[in-house]
Amino acid sequence: MWCFHNGDYVKEEDLRISPFDHGYLYGLGIFETLRTYDGIPLLWHEHFIRMEEALKAYRIQLPYTEQQLRDVIIELNVRNGTEDGYFRVNVSAGEAGIGLAPTTYPSPNVIIFQKPLHLPPRGTEKEAVWLETVRNSPEQATRFKSHHYANNVVARFEVPSLADVEGFFLNEDGLIAEGITSTIFWVKDSIVYTPSLSMGILPGITRACVMQLVDVVEGEFHREALLQADECFITTSIQELIPIRRLGTKQFAGNQGAVYQNLHARYIEWIKGSSF
Repeated sequence: MWCFHNGDYVKEEDLRISPFDHGYLYGLGIFETLRTYDGIPLLWHEHFIRMEEALKAYRIQLPYTEQQLRDVIIELNVRNGTEDGYFRVNVSAGEAGIGLAPTTYPSPNVIIFQKPLHLPPRGTEKEAVWLETVRNSPEQATRFKSHHYANNVVARFEVPSLADVEGFFLNEDGLIAEGITSTIFWVKDSIVYTPSLSMGILPGITRACVMQLVDVVEGEFHREALLQADECFITTSIQELIPIRRLGTKQFAGNQGAVYQNLHARYIEWIKGSSF
């Protein structure tokens, strides 16, 4: 696969960064994952703004504009000979030696990776499990999609296959937070619920889109609220809205849920009518 690295297009096997990059030494880096539809990145502006805000907090100076990186994603689709792909836009702090001396990072490593987009059919159900790993608190008011990802990695060890099963985090107060790679919604008596950002969850891009399509009640919820639900689904930027059929012994309506079906249909129609 072709990748983009600091202004050049290089093959993935030729990618190199310094071990003195503070993304390696201190986990100081931000990434976004997204996909394309008909070669165009969906919700790119929203992904870019979320990334840019996090980079500003870390004082990492991004040397590319929103339009330039969008053009790179489109070019990678062409170079890799695929109509649509899965992309990771990665910005690490860059080489700065050992120690915490820098007050800004003017020369980050910017890499855009692509891999083939192999997805199950829309509406394919997953199961969910409660995780023993507790959702850690973010280091700032809003959770960033950062290189500080060990909490998710440890949680992933609990799940045999993310293709079939998603793990649901509780935070340190025992409140529902988010999935390992997703945000959580559920439906009770036709009302849609989701944990609030105050639970320390990532402000998901698809989550925000869903909340523009339907009224959603945000709040602080114990697991019993979800276990009493009629429907449950999760959202990701790659797989859209994914129905959950079972959480432990609790059965949900899965892909037969009326709210899920209606909402996912509206989301797909929104994609078709979007200029991205």
